[in-house]
Amino acid sequence: MKSIKIPVALIVSVVISIACSLFLLGATETTVYVTNSGSKYHLETCTSLSRSKIAVSLEDALKSGYQACSICKPPIPSQNKTRLTQTRPQQPLYRVNRLNLTASSQGEISRMVPAEVVDPVDGDTIRVRIPNPPPDLKTVETIRMLGVDTPETVHPHKPVERFGKEASDFTKEQLLSAQVYLAFDWDLRDRYGRLLAYVYTADGRCFNATLIQEGYGHAYISYTFQFIDEFKGLEQAARTGKRGLWGDL
Repeated sequence: MKSIKIPVALIVSVVISIACSLFLLGATETTVYVTNSGSKYHLETCTSLSRSKIAVSLEDALKSGYQACSICKPPIPSQNKTRLTQTRPQQPLYRVNRLNLTASSQGEISRMVPAEVVDPVDGDTIRVRIPNPPPDLKTVETIRMLGVDTPETVHPHKPVERFGKEASDFTKEQLLSAQVYLAFDWDLRDRYGRLLAYVYTADGRCFNATLIQEGYGHAYISYTFQFIDEFKGLEQAARTGKRGLWGDL
């Protein structure tokens, strides 16, 4: 059988091409770290991560607006790669008011933003990690649940309120490390910069409504929202049934 001679130059070209492809693939999967409240991304060994450390992809960190730490000097991608990432098409946010939904049970979680709960802050406030966040959202967000108000446990100027610990413990038990889905309404953020959202669990339940239904909070009607009539009805039923914080009244 006659042997086939392959030019050395061709072999070298193929090897270089494969190496470059592997390098670019590794770059897109580079892991960096962010904190719950910071604006920069870091290497895992950075001293700025002493209080909290959340692993995210470099791509997600950049899309969320995080800047490279000037101390640990994490990787910075090329401008061409960043430009390609920024122009990737994204689904619009799922807003219940634009769909004229009348009940929280009508929400479609397949159209919502998926997230993982990394820190239940309070009964009605959680921190989440959003993989590949859409425009206007960050990889790590603090969520203030829409339409519900639970008793305070972490307010800087107020003592722990009655039934606050029970509400906080319930949210932690139900949501810590859970996969959730986020839906939105008229306003995207409150005056503190927190994301305003309806939090849905994997079984399609609106957790905001569950808190009110089980008596862990009341309907927050100081500002209008799409499910205001439903949430007021849930509070009245909880009061009548003497559930949760209404149990001693």
